[in-house]
Amino acid sequence: MIERVIIAGSGGQGVMLLGKVLAEAAMRQGWQVSWFPAYGPEVRGGTSYCMVVISDRQIGSPYIDNADTVIVLNNPSLEKFKGKVGNKGMLIANSSLAGNFTASGVKLLSFPFTDIAMKIGNIKVTNMVVLGCYLAAKKIVDRGNVLKVFDAMAPSGKKEILAANRMALQEGERLVNG
Repeated sequence: MIERVIIAGSGGQGVMLLGKVLAEAAMRQGWQVSWFPAYGPEVRGGTSYCMVVISDRQIGSPYIDNADTVIVLNNPSLEKFKGKVGNKGMLIANSSLAGNFTASGVKLLSFPFTDIAMKIGNIKVTNMVVLGCYLAAKKIVDRGNVLKVFDAMAPSGKKEILAANRMALQEGERLVNG
């Protein structure tokens, strides 16, 4: 088994954190994992992306040409990475900020992740709504391992962000599972 994921958005959307949480949860599950961040001199608002490879065998390279899953959080990322989705791959798009997209041979999951995070009460958990959607759609990484990562990464005294992340994850899963 090998799962190649590209996650892209603008700086400040939590792209790197989404990738780190996914990679850490997959490692806790016993998978071989690579996490490859890519950001240039951009700051908040500039494009950033990361590549996560999850496998049951040794990973030769962290770089991804053809992704099994591409996650885009805004329209510039959609335009840049839509061609990286492999045949029969999956594109998960934030319809709150990314335009419409259709392609043959690609499964499209398009939801208003930012709007959902705002309803939760914290726009910063948009990335965790997306992660919940990914977990439910792919069923590669166990939700329990993601929750353990949340617990390990949460700053002490910041229980409200932990609760918001848990709620966001659940909302994202609900989009796929109903």
